[in-house]
Parts: sequence; C-alpha cells; structure tokens
Amino acid sequence: DAFLASVNANGRIPVLQIGDAFLPESNAACFYLADGSALIPDDRFDRADMLRWMFFEQYNHEPNIATLRFWIAFVGLDALSDIQRAQIAAKRAAGEAALDVMEKHLTGRRFFVGDALSLADVALYAYTHVAEDSGLFALADYPAVQVWIARVEGEPGFVAMGH
Repeated sequence: DAFLASVNANGRIPVLQIGDAFLPESNAACFYLADGSALIPDDRFDRADMLRWMFFEQYNHEPNIATLRFWIAFVGLDALSDIQRAQIAAKRAAGEAALDVMEKHLTGRRFFVGDALSLADVALYAYTHVAEDSGLFALADYPAVQVWIARVEGEPGFVAMGH
C-alpha cells in the first residue's frame, strides 16, 4: 500500500528514485540517466526516432522476448499457469515478428538511429542478446541482428553481464 501510495500507483518496478521523486518505467529512467550524454542524439528527428525504437522495445519486443525468457528459463514450464502456457505460441510469434522488424531495419545499418550507438540500442540490446535463453528464438535466423549485437558489445566501455 505504501509503495502504491508514494512510489508508483501502477504497482510495478523498476522505479528510479531521484531525491524525493520517483520515476517509474525503465525507459523513462534510462532516458533520465542518459540525458546530456552521447546516447541521446542531438538531432531532433534522431531523438524522436530513438524514442520510437524505445517504445517498440516496450510494446513489441520486451513483452514477448523477455517474458518468454523469464517464464521458461527462470520460472520453468511446469510452474507456469494454464493461461501463461496458452500464451506461449502467440508471444513467440510476436517475438519473431519483433526480431524480423529489427533484422530488416538493421540490414545495411550500424545502429538503430543514425550511425552511432544510442539509447535505443542499449534498450533493445538488453533482451535481444539473451533471446535464445528461452529456447524459442534462434538468433542465427537474424544475421543483421547478430552483427549489431557484436557491434554493441565492441563499443568502448561495454561491460558484459551474466545471463
């Protein structure tokens, strides 16, 4: 009740605390933290395009690829509810559709926006590079995505995290 009343009425995490203020939603927190850095393009259109890809990550990518990874790799098929199990095929199809969109966009491009790493790349990298953990997605089917993953991992300052 205290969390809902003072931190996030939506009842979800993550939430970034900034002094006495709270900023829910992961991409909003990432934008706040990256504001003023090279991860936020200077060009007005490129900034909006970066946000477009961050919205894509939240609405098309994460609910399918990340959710299936969590359900299968961490919760386990046997522990899923009947409702969750019934959603697997649809989430897999939606995740493949998201990877298809990424593949088409990245073919012939270095990054999602312009020719430099942006916050869109950071947001999309997070669950893309571990998409195979669910056993439902094969990144080999997406060669441009694989090249992009390697490019992100080759950026100065990149720090690998465990799966």
